[in-house]
Amino acid sequence: MGSTSPLAGRRVLLGVTGGIAAYKACILTRLLTQAGATVQVVMTPSATRFVGPDTFAALSGRPAYTEVWEEPGSVLHVRLARQADVAVVAPATANVIAKLARGIADDLLTSTLLESTCPLLLAPAMHSGMWEHPATQANVRALQERGTAVVGPATGPLAAGDEGTGRMAEPEDILAAVEDVASRGRDLAGRRIVVTAGPTWEPIDPVRFVGNRSTGRMGFAVAREAFGRGADVTLVVGPGTLEPPEGPRLVRVATAEEMRMAVLEAAEDADAVVMAAAVADFRPREAAPNKLKKEGGPPRLELVPTPDILSELGEVKGERVLVGFAAETEDLEAAGRVKLEAKGLDLIVVNEVGREGTGFGSEANHAAILSRTGDDEPLRDWTKRELAAAICDRLTKMLSP
Repeated sequence: MGSTSPLAGRRVLLGVTGGIAAYKACILTRLLTQAGATVQVVMTPSATRFVGPDTFAALSGRPAYTEVWEEPGSVLHVRLARQADVAVVAPATANVIAKLARGIADDLLTSTLLESTCPLLLAPAMHSGMWEHPATQANVRALQERGTAVVGPATGPLAAGDEGTGRMAEPEDILAAVEDVASRGRDLAGRRIVVTAGPTWEPIDPVRFVGNRSTGRMGFAVAREAFGRGADVTLVVGPGTLEPPEGPRLVRVATAEEMRMAVLEAAEDADAVVMAAAVADFRPREAAPNKLKKEGGPPRLELVPTPDILSELGEVKGERVLVGFAAETEDLEAAGRVKLEAKGLDLIVVNEVGREGTGFGSEANHAAILSRTGDDEPLRDWTKRELAAAICDRLTKMLSP
């Protein structure tokens, strides 16, 4: 298994926290080492009440660390963080998930993970009430939005004789998830990708504008995912209230014309462009130089089309991969197929909007991915993180030599 696994020769940081499922982390350690990985175990103090550090040391062939000060004269958490190619926490308790979401570093494991920049996978394990609590769910979402992968939890027998969701995924499933995270951890390294996000605001006067409900969440998720996979990302973002992710090169714009100029410039040497922004279709022909007074009555607005940035990119496509987005309320796949062909795209993501819980501003999308080659993803529910990962998976394949 070690010769074929993407973990062969990789350094895996395995965090073990204080839950009854800690005994399964011993099996996971064995599986990781059999896959060819060098495993470094870091335990929280409470984890040692379930399994001793010597057990993990015997299984991994390396000391299992539990305290920040175990190596006097060195900054242990910095060294461990910089050595890791991928990190996994199994079991990940509600407590450690909350700490990681809030940036709390009060032990060796959380200090190491806060310092680390490698891909991170969590395998939650807790009682169902703790897993389903809104605070835990919010913490998990926050971590996923920052690029953290999650496997499980499963449904089954829990402590105290209960049944429910919260059981840690089986070690074999966690191994497969670690291999997936490791294999795509840097699969876009060296690629230059332009991502657009958010709305455009087309001014009526200095205080009013024509716009839409886009928040930028989807484009931010794509930019974050691509950057996490090693791409050189330029994020062209329209106005809004959400903070863009750290890492990508940021270009702020307001209008469709400003976005057009920024995208065309950034796309000149790009390998791919992902147009997740909701560019306004129309703008007022002329914006009033001063605020229009209410006493003057409703203004008469003459609207004219804004530039079609995707179509313009399609005309000079070359070897560049183009990904478009379409927000539709009916006949999603038919409408998406028309736009895919008309604009010369390689992929189009068709989102259903106007449906409660999906679309603009939500954490989820009801969407399909349509491909020029017919290799489609059917209409279904996705988290924005899942959809961003699927788009980047496609980019990886299309940009491979």
